[in-house]
Amino acid sequence: MSFNAKLASIFDRMAAMLELTGADRFRVNAHAKAARVIKDSTSDLEPIARDVKALTALDGIGKGTAAKIAEFAQTGTIAEHDELAAKVPSGVLDLLDIQGLGPKTVKLLWDDKQVESIADLKGIIEDGSILTLPRMGEKTVENIKESIAFRESSGQRLPIGVAMPIAEALVGRMKELPGVSDCTFAGSLRRGKESIGDIDILITTTDPEAARAAFCEHGSVIKVLARGEHKSSVRLSLEGLEGRFGGDANAAVQADLRIVPEEAWGAALMYFTGSKEHNVRLRERALSEGMTLNEYGLFPEDKSDATPPQDRGVKPVAAKTEESIYKALGLAYIAPTLREDRGELSSAAPPPGKCIEIADIKAELHSHTTASDGDMSIEESAAIAKERGFHTLAITDHSKSSAVANGLSPDRLREHIKAVRAADRSIDGITLLAGSEVDILVDGTLDYDDDLLAELDVVVASPHAGLKAKPAQATKRLLRAIAHPMVHIIGHPTGRLIERRPGLEPAMDELIAAAIEHDVALEINAHWMRLDLRDTHVRAAVEAGCKIAIDCDVHQSGDYDNLRYGIMTAQRGWLTPELCVNAWPKKKLHDWLRSKR
Repeated sequence: MSFNAKLASIFDRMAAMLELTGADRFRVNAHAKAARVIKDSTSDLEPIARDVKALTALDGIGKGTAAKIAEFAQTGTIAEHDELAAKVPSGVLDLLDIQGLGPKTVKLLWDDKQVESIADLKGIIEDGSILTLPRMGEKTVENIKESIAFRESSGQRLPIGVAMPIAEALVGRMKELPGVSDCTFAGSLRRGKESIGDIDILITTTDPEAARAAFCEHGSVIKVLARGEHKSSVRLSLEGLEGRFGGDANAAVQADLRIVPEEAWGAALMYFTGSKEHNVRLRERALSEGMTLNEYGLFPEDKSDATPPQDRGVKPVAAKTEESIYKALGLAYIAPTLREDRGELSSAAPPPGKCIEIADIKAELHSHTTASDGDMSIEESAAIAKERGFHTLAITDHSKSSAVANGLSPDRLREHIKAVRAADRSIDGITLLAGSEVDILVDGTLDYDDDLLAELDVVVASPHAGLKAKPAQATKRLLRAIAHPMVHIIGHPTGRLIERRPGLEPAMDELIAAAIEHDVALEINAHWMRLDLRDTHVRAAVEAGCKIAIDCDVHQSGDYDNLRYGIMTAQRGWLTPELCVNAWPKKKLHDWLRSKR
């Protein structure tokens, strides 16, 4: 684990322990924010960790946080963390991972029943003593029991590529019901996060009971957790999908349906999309403008009455659409993928419509055919790329060291180049380029000699082995590949697999600087199992002016559809078309590719 990862984990734990010990909200939020800033940093903080002045120069790091980082660098621990850990058993923190148990309930269990682990919780459920606690009825306890079982069997996060089709199928089913005027998914899925914990569905309908029945009674439901007037919750079976993300045979995901008033649709959609941090900023802005914002709308503020304005019949300033609420707050519309409290409310944010869109992509520069481990011929892949309106497709089959992927020996690659050139001559309407996804070996050298690389139109250099290297070693390895004069793109730079493999942890700021110096593009691999570069890396690259490639890493026809996940990741990093090589006109792209030959 990298220095940053260790440090972020400590601040996360401190935030949780402060909340459990009753600390004020400001201290809790300060530590949670510090964890997020450290986690999102693309710079390795270790070299400057003892320099409080250098640390406070970073956005979001105050003097108190900087002092604790310096303490960790010097001693390997933070005294405040150790003091809190002496008060809060580690098992108590585990209880926060159980669906339905918030900090207040966990504190109640700990204080009144000495519950210090999940095993302790199971014990008081088994002997019935949990029922003596306030607000602990039999139904609530049964739900907690189910949540424990869910966590122990399959309570992992789902990659976006598994969750999105499930959510879209749910929305499609609900939209077919009579009386439904709108239905969509919200939450972190709508924001395009790489993985999600549950699926949030919002609906507005004139027949709420039909909506509840359709949601709670369809064939994928294995457990109804709640069936209320405004909210229903179910567990959906993932049978048949578990192999896609490493789940077990009992894999499941929780889905929530919220029935909202049509007149408050926009406010509810904004609220339940989040992020929590973005919503806090919006509420603060509303208060500064003499208004109050909640899931029912943006209302005139009345400090003399604590009753919620919607319960007093107050007419909202805006509520029906998200756009109207942003406008009433004096803001341009902010796309869901940007709503992470990373400066999107400032003038530095990209204007509406300026972030890259699927329609901007005109080239695929990372694809595999039956020559290595792909399922399609050159001609079959070209037909799909042409149909999608691409002007260029690079065929980049694996290099010789990727034996498991049927990597091409030098002689096979030379024959493959000829085949690509022949296909290019015979297929009208799209240009086919001969390339290779060349392994970056553990010492940073490439898998083919320079004479062979010079014959290629496109070189995508990628790490596939040695993915547990220490950060300094990983950085040195990738920097050497970036500096190679014939490399165009660094493919999936960390080699991570979401929820499966962390991959390399290089100093991304150094890689970005080197990529700019050597005119190399860093790739967002759009496959939902990778999304590598990740969003925070993209943001750092964009701010530095680094070129980005968004590639589907095509192996089969359906992989072209993964482009949307790469685009959402790019949007989360504020990428505009100007910096994305796949969005360039044909001449500009080809001139850049030839400039490295």
